[in-house]
Amino acid sequence: MISDTYVECLVKKKTNTLFLLLRILSVMLTVVFILLGLILWPALIVGALTGVAAYFIYLNSDLEYEYLYLDKEITIDKVMAKTKRKRVAKYDVQRMEILAPMNSYHLGDYKNRTVKTYDYSSGEAKQPEARYVMYYEGGQKVILEPGAELVKAIKNVSPRKVFTD
Repeated sequence: MISDTYVECLVKKKTNTLFLLLRILSVMLTVVFILLGLILWPALIVGALTGVAAYFIYLNSDLEYEYLYLDKEITIDKVMAKTKRKRVAKYDVQRMEILAPMNSYHLGDYKNRTVKTYDYSSGEAKQPEARYVMYYEGGQKVILEPGAELVKAIKNVSPRKVFTD
């Protein structure tokens, strides 16, 4: 039997204060150097370079993560400034060890593992906690913020590995 469940979930990442300050500073520097470039030609080149830097800072400071569940696979895309999309990860639900809320007692056996952590959540703790932790193939800890529908779809495929406490 092939699972044809399709669930999509979009999570906005909280903008880091440092990125916000860098974004403002880079735009201000761009304007100053372009205006100065009207008088001194080399300043126009510096203005163009700071403009390019401002563009890339803007792309990386306005992030969203899109989770897509289809055919027992979770695909995570990074959407930058609502204009560019980049696939960052793909997980097979059958190879997942556990999926549980961040503060779940089910994660007790996994706390002392040294694993590489990937955070694809909003980056902020909410009440009640909406983030989930997934341990994948013993070497990865993935932090997600799935909706209830996405958790339910994963639980239908792998009920012994998914906990909702």
